[in-house]
Amino acid sequence: MAEPRNDEFLDDPEAVEAELYADDILEADAEADELSIVTKERDDFRDRFMRALADAENARKRSDRDRREAENYGGSKLARDMLPVYDNMKRALDAIDEGQRATNAALLEGIELTMRELLNVFAKHGIERILPEVGERFDPQRHEAMFEAPVPNTVAGDIIQVMAEGFMLHDRLLRPAHVGVSSQPK
Repeated sequence: MAEPRNDEFLDDPEAVEAELYADDILEADAEADELSIVTKERDDFRDRFMRALADAENARKRSDRDRREAENYGGSKLARDMLPVYDNMKRALDAIDEGQRATNAALLEGIELTMRELLNVFAKHGIERILPEVGERFDPQRHEAMFEAPVPNTVAGDIIQVMAEGFMLHDRLLRPAHVGVSSQPK
């Protein structure tokens, strides 16, 4: 409470009351200013807290996505390195004729069992074969054209020969199927 400025105000009760009222208003304005400062600080802290929560949630989601990708695609280099093993075993099986089948039955059975186990391991790790067939349409997302040739009774863009199977690792192309494509004009 402020003191009156001089003695003449002491005699006038209305002047004293007005002075006290003015002091109360100044004090209320100071409290309102302080309250607005504290409210602004609270709002700033709330905003920073909410941003920190959002950043933490985004980091968690990013971490989960990175973990899933590492789980699904971390072995892609090894898988790609195993494809020539598959190709060579397939060539070995395709090269055996009926005469050799009878004389080398045990060897052939071992190669077939190994091939089956390799395909089981591929399936277990999300590696699927792309098996295009002659006559299918060429799909640049899954096939690689090794040559084009005009073949009668075909339409341009049809597969005319399959040279190597392709492979997908989950939803990503590991190796496209190598195919020959018809260039026969319509």
